[in-house]
Amino acid sequence: MEQLEISSASKVRWSLREVILMALIGIAFGVIYFIMDPIYTALDAVLVPLGLHQYTIAITIGPWMMAAPLSSYLLRRMGAGLIGELLGATGEALLGGYWGVATLISGFIQGIGSELGFTLTGYKNWKTGLILSTLTGTIVTFVWSLFHDGYLQFGISMLIGLFIVRWISIAFFAGLLVYWIVNLLEKSKLLKK
Repeated sequence: MEQLEISSASKVRWSLREVILMALIGIAFGVIYFIMDPIYTALDAVLVPLGLHQYTIAITIGPWMMAAPLSSYLLRRMGAGLIGELLGATGEALLGGYWGVATLISGFIQGIGSELGFTLTGYKNWKTGLILSTLTGTIVTFVWSLFHDGYLQFGISMLIGLFIVRWISIAFFAGLLVYWIVNLLEKSKLLKK
């Protein structure tokens, strides 16, 4: 009985290696997210005169959602996605990102959306979880945008267009690119599987 408790507890605890890796993901994505701020603004400057401001969000959300699925898929631990996304958002805010502390709210919403995909597999099938996280991340952030970004005022064709563009962005950056990154790290023997 005591042996069972010890092995069960060891699965709950994070190793020092995992904590360091999570911190590195948070730092790296804090910088990436901060760099995305002026990219977002430049794209918005092009799209606003065309009346397509909301597409700026849909096009650029993918890179802002990478820390969560990378953390989950790399560390294969419950909660890693939410923590990774919050660390990245915190890094962006601390670097002086455009949206300040509000970035943490976005990080929380994006982290929950991504984490949900892995939750649906019971944290057992990580590849399927990664695929599902692109869909759940899209749905959760889209629902948030319905209220926060005023999407409720748009017609159905605009909403469908925004959803599809958002899903493509998230699927590429937070799905395919994350898969490639982890695959490269595993092939390079920098990570133990």
